[in-house]
Amino acid sequence: MMGPEQLDNVLQQAAQAFDVYRVVGGARKAAFLEAIAAGIEAITDELVPLAQAETHLPEARLRGEIGRTTGQLRAFAALVAEGHWVQATIDTARPERKPLAKPDLRKMLVPLGPVVVFGASNFPFAFSTAGGDTASALAAGCSVIVKSHPAHPRTSARVAAVITTVARATGMPADVFQHIEDSSIEVGQQLVTHPVTQAVAFTGSQQGGMALYRLAAQRPDPIPVFAEMGSVNPVVVLPEIIKTNTALPTILAASIVQGVGQFCTNPGLLFILRGDGLGGFLTALGDAIHNSAPGTMLHTGIAKNYSIKKANATAQAGVEVLGTAMNAHDDTQGVPTVARVHARDFIRNPALHEEVFGPFSLVITCDSIDELREALAALPGQLTTSLFGTTAELGQQAGLVAALQKRCGRMIFNGVPTGVEVCKAMQHGGPFPATTDARFTSVGTDALYRFVRPFSYQDAPEALLPPELRNDNPQRILRCIDNKWTTESVLA
Repeated sequence: MMGPEQLDNVLQQAAQAFDVYRVVGGARKAAFLEAIAAGIEAITDELVPLAQAETHLPEARLRGEIGRTTGQLRAFAALVAEGHWVQATIDTARPERKPLAKPDLRKMLVPLGPVVVFGASNFPFAFSTAGGDTASALAAGCSVIVKSHPAHPRTSARVAAVITTVARATGMPADVFQHIEDSSIEVGQQLVTHPVTQAVAFTGSQQGGMALYRLAAQRPDPIPVFAEMGSVNPVVVLPEIIKTNTALPTILAASIVQGVGQFCTNPGLLFILRGDGLGGFLTALGDAIHNSAPGTMLHTGIAKNYSIKKANATAQAGVEVLGTAMNAHDDTQGVPTVARVHARDFIRNPALHEEVFGPFSLVITCDSIDELREALAALPGQLTTSLFGTTAELGQQAGLVAALQKRCGRMIFNGVPTGVEVCKAMQHGGPFPATTDARFTSVGTDALYRFVRPFSYQDAPEALLPPELRNDNPQRILRCIDNKWTTESVLA
C-alpha cells in the first residue's frame, strides 16, 4: 500500500502542476487532448487483448469503447479550442449612475484544482484512466490523479503511460496527470480527504460513492463528489403498443442481456399496464430470455453478487420467474433472468426496488394508470426512464411524462435505455441516489462544468485580465456584454 508520505508527494505535485496548467491556453490544451486520443488509437491492437484478458469483454465491444474514449477526448479538444465554454460575461462600468456608480464586472469559469478520478470496473476505457472524467477535468484546466480500478490494472497502466508520454511531448507541466495503482480502501480515503484535492469523480456502487461523499463532506473544507452510483432505469410499456409492436419483447430482452447486463443504464424494471395481449407479451419476453446464453461477467465478485441479488429478488413474495437462460458454466458467468410481480406486492416491498447489477429485469404488472403512478412513486432517483406507446397513447400521458421526469435525468421514448450518445445534449446523471448531484452530467462536453467555478473581476486593470475578458477579445469567443451575446470587442 502507498504510504502517507508518498501519497502526499503525489498530491503536492498535482497542486504544483495545476498552478501552471490552469492558465494554459485553449489551443495548447486541445493539442494535448488530441494527442492523447491519437496515442491511444496507435496502440489499439495492444490494448484490446490486454483488456479482454482482464475484463472478459468481447473484442468488438472493447474496440467500440476505445472509439468512444478517443471521440470524447476530441470533443473536449474542440470545445476548449473554440473557447466559448468559459461563459465570459462583462457588465461595463457606469460611473455616471446615481446615487451610486456602477463598477466594471467581468466573470468567467475557472478550474477548481486537482481532481481525483476513481476508475470504473465496467468500462475499462470510457469511464477509466483516459475516460470522460479525466478528459473533462483536463479540459477544464485541472490536474488529475487517477486511482485505477483493480479489475483491469494492466490496461489502466498502459493507458496512463500514453497520457504521461503525451503530456511530456506536448509541453504540459510535469504531473498534470498521475496514476495510482494502489487498490486499498485507505488510499482512496486519503485521496479524498487530502487538502489539495478539490473534486472527486466516481462511477460505481452506491455504497462506495456514498462513503466518498461522506468523507468529502466531513473535511474542514468540504469538496464536491460527483458520483454515479446506479439505477434500475424503469421502462413503462403502455397497452396499445403491446398489440401493435410484436418485436418489442425481443427488443427489451436484447437490452436486458446486452453486455451481460453490466451497464448503469440496464433496464432493471419493466412497468406494464394490463390489456389485451399482455399474456402473449410476457410469454415472448420469457422465451427470449430463456433462449439467451449466460455471459462471462467482469470478475467473479460481480458474478457472485449478481447471483445473490437475483436469488433474493426472485425469492420475494409474489415474484414469479418468467424465463431464465441455461445454467452458468462457472462462477464467472451471469444467467439472464426475467421475473414478474404485481404492482401491489412491488409497492410494499422495498427489496424489489433495488438494482440487480447484471442481466436481470423484473416486470411489474399494473391494473390501472393510478396504480402505475403509485408504483413509480415508490422509486428513488434514476439515470433514465423509458416510455413505450403508440403516438395516440403518448399524447394522452402528459401527467405520466411529468411524473417520470421527476425521477430521472433522461427520458427515452420508444427506445431502450442502453446506449448513451456522447454529445452536448446528453444528460447522464439523475436525482439521488443515481448520482450525488443531478445538476451535472458525466457524459458529453457539459461534463466539464463539474470541475469549474465562476469567478468575477471588479474594476481590474486590463493587463491583469485573462484573454477571455479583455476589451479586444483576442480569442473572438462569444461573450455576454451588457446582457447581449456577441463576439465583438468592448467599446471604449
